[in-house]
Amino acid sequence: MILRLVKMHFKSDELDNFLTYFQTIKSHIEAMPGIVRLHLYQDKTNKNVVFTHSVWINEEYLNNYRKSELFAEVWPNTKQLFAHKAEAWSLELK
Repeated sequence: MILRLVKMHFKSDELDNFLTYFQTIKSHIEAMPGIVRLHLYQDKTNKNVVFTHSVWINEEYLNNYRKSELFAEVWPNTKQLFAHKAEAWSLELK
């Protein structure tokens, strides 16, 4: 299993736009083959920092999502709302 964490720091005036957008795309991401779960977390201290936490059966499924039409739409729409470049980690569950 692969745990994928993505840390995103949004412009303060774009955070609500992202949170609304995420609600419209979450079910589509959850419908991708190989995804086990998807969660969204918000930092308690800095509300503009948000993490996605997704679990994938394996790296192949994660990479297929990253190559999908859905990701090609979601990522550019999300990226334009950032205050800083996103950080991402792929962690193997042991």
